[in-house]
This record gives sequence, C-alpha cells and structure tokens, in this order.
Amino acid sequence: MNYPKITIVTPSYNQGQYLEDTILSVLGQRYPNLEYLIYDAASTDNSVEIIKKYEKELTYWISEKDKGQADAINKGFTRATGDILMWLNSDDILMPNVLHFIAEQYIKKGDGIYFGNCIHFKENTNGVLFARGSDESNFFNNIPLELTDTIIQPASFWSKKVWMHNGILADDFHFGFDWEWFLRAKKNDIPFYFVNKSIAMYRFHEEHKSGSGGRKRQEELLKIYKIYSSKYAQLFELMIDENANMSFLEKNFFRLCRLALGKAFSRTHFLKMMKYKKYKNYTIKEIDTIKGNM
Repeated sequence: MNYPKITIVTPSYNQGQYLEDTILSVLGQRYPNLEYLIYDAASTDNSVEIIKKYEKELTYWISEKDKGQADAINKGFTRATGDILMWLNSDDILMPNVLHFIAEQYIKKGDGIYFGNCIHFKENTNGVLFARGSDESNFFNNIPLELTDTIIQPASFWSKKVWMHNGILADDFHFGFDWEWFLRAKKNDIPFYFVNKSIAMYRFHEEHKSGSGGRKRQEELLKIYKIYSSKYAQLFELMIDENANMSFLEKNFFRLCRLALGKAFSRTHFLKMMKYKKYKNYTIKEIDTIKGNM
C-alpha cells in the first residue's frame, strides 16, 4: 500500500499531566508515513521535559510563546507536508489503528473532511471514571451545523487540499475556532464524510477550556452565530438574556404544570408556553441545543 502522509499537530500549554498520553497515542499508531509536530506555548510545567523524551520520534517541536491555540495550530499546518491533516490537543487521545483506517478512507474517497465517533471521558482524583460515547452520524444529519458544532474536533481529519481551499483557523477566536472552520467549510461546499469508527477520546478535566470560558466564550460564540445564522444568533442572545431564576410564582406554576403534564414537561416547554411570542419561531429541540451551548 502506498501510504499517504498524515500530519498531526499538537498544540500544548501546561498540560504535562496529560501530554504523554497524547504523544503515545500518536506514535503508538506505528503509521509508516507520519509527520508529527508539537507546538508548545512556553509551558512552565514538565511539558518540555516530556516532549524531549520523545523528540527523536517527532518531526518537529518548539516551545515558544504564541497568540493562542489557533495560532499554534496554524503555524503547524503552515509547516505541514502531509496529504491528510488533523490536530490533536494535548489532553486528547487517538484510538488504536486510526491512522491506517483514515488513510484507507482517503484513498477511496479523496478530498474532504472525515469525522467519526468519539469517547468523552473524565477521570476523577479518586479513580472513578466517567465515560460516554457519541452518535455523530445521527447528530450531524439531524441537527444543523449552524445550530451547534456537530463534529467533535479530535475525531476529524481532512486533506491538505481542503485546508488550502478553506483557509487557516481564525486566530482571533479562542473557544469556537474549530466550529467556525467547519461552518466555513460547509459554506464552501467542502464534502463531509462520516466514518463509522471511534476515532478519539476527548478528555474533560477541571482546566478544560470549553467549560471555563464563561461570558467570554458566550460572546465569542455569539459572533460566530451572527456570521453564519441570524436566526440562531437571535435565539442565543435571548437565552443569554433569559433570567435563569424563575420567580416564586413561576416556580409554583411550573410545579403544577409538571404535576398535571408529567416529568416530560421541561423548563423549555414552560418557557415556550409562558413566552410564546418571543420563542414561537423556535422548536423545543433548537432551544435545548442552544442552552447546551451556553
């Protein structure tokens, strides 16, 4: 088999406790035509020590300050010479034999964005493991990409030609740059190919960026909504402004509604009923999905 070259870029910053797992998940693929680049943002923990441990098996690595995660990834892909590209964050893990599988898909189908399923997991300090899978085919086919990011980034690859056509990541974004890039690809009519395989493991932890962005993350996602969907931008703004705490009367009325209609009657149903004019253009599913993005 004539193995296409695969380039993987790992942006890294102060995640030495997870970085070695990430590196080994890539090198352990034993893919014969791999280009692996690590861009560390001048970490102050043991990240550089870990990188040096494996530097003979790396194509390139550097530890220097950057403008953020997207900037580091863009630098990596500027240097990349692979036919197939992906980035793997320094707290995520590739599943076994993924690179051979993706190479086969690329040989069969050609240029495009390939995405598969992902295992989400969290390890508590007491050793308890929480994990769940995903159903990306159903998710992608039934929920508009403009409503929420239906592609799990560490479970995605694309060809170099796609990267050149779609352009670099928007490095002024820090939370949703992957979603914006996928939305741009959809707008540019780039094909998306679902592959029926678990591609990666997505790690949740206390320092996880998506869970700690707060108001800044909301403001950034709103900018992306405004670029690609005015309808969902309006809904996102409504949900930001919505008072999370119901009044005493509303709480009692909600309880009465649940008693009468059953537990399937959610707060979203209540919101639609109480503020019908405001939310009449949105479905329960759309509102719940937006709430999940908050």
